[in-house]
Amino acid sequence: MDQPKIERLLRLMALMSGSVDYTVDELAARLETSYRSIYRYIETFKECGFVVDKLAPNIYKLKSTPEDYPEFSNLVYFSDEEAHLVNNLIDRLDPTNALKANLQKKLAIIYDSTGIADLVDGRSLRNIVETLARGIRLKKKVVLKNYESGNSHTVRNRYIEPFGFTTNYIDVWGYDLEDGRNKLFKVSRIEEALLVEEEDWENETKHEKQGLDVFGMSGRTPLHVRLKLGVMAKNLLVEEHPLAENELKLERGEWILDTDVYNYAGICRYYVGVASDARILDSPDFEAYVAEYVAKYLKK
Repeated sequence: MDQPKIERLLRLMALMSGSVDYTVDELAARLETSYRSIYRYIETFKECGFVVDKLAPNIYKLKSTPEDYPEFSNLVYFSDEEAHLVNNLIDRLDPTNALKANLQKKLAIIYDSTGIADLVDGRSLRNIVETLARGIRLKKKVVLKNYESGNSHTVRNRYIEPFGFTTNYIDVWGYDLEDGRNKLFKVSRIEEALLVEEEDWENETKHEKQGLDVFGMSGRTPLHVRLKLGVMAKNLLVEEHPLAENELKLERGEWILDTDVYNYAGICRYYVGVASDARILDSPDFEAYVAEYVAKYLKK
């Protein structure tokens, strides 16, 4: 898609979402195109998931969903080179990021770029995130279809009251109505989220977000850990757990991870994988946990 066409498409989005109700002919005149092209653009908007309201036989208004999407007037467009750069930045996001595939898919749609399209994950989690966000906003219960649990190693439906997301929409906080506990559910493990329109929250006073560490473990009591990392261990840490970058310090030419965790399991899995390039500092409880882990799982 060439640059003038991209600009015309974005201008149309701004006009159709503004306060003035333009007819299709008026939109065509303002954009110096045919009314047939306007109708084609409107169909494109619908295919991309936008809500288009028909106010009159030849008057259409464009809306975005969910409510907190940016205003169309703030949208920008890129050259092909810029689009590829943006895609590379998006590609560096955590693989479990629920918005990653959808961001790349939008670039592929707008720029019709084979290089970008080839990188797009076929499974978009946008609808799941939007349904959960609606459940949070409206205080409704939600069914998580065929949720894949990493703890119980089961695949079954979960019935929850969702009440918040973690960074980058990777997890959702939910009150599990089956066992009456607050839990974190990974968005990437949800096959489908179904909003139960007729059922309001009943346990709001019990909703509680616990602490969440950079390794994705939650809990109430923080456990302090310090590690000395070589360059390889530091790079792997940042690549696999991007939020850990804020917990790193460079001391006398050496990388130090100085952080609180809520369960040793997450940081232990990382440490065992980089043990040849890392050392535990001033953390005797964590050192004992690692020794027990190695004895139990790695010395069979």
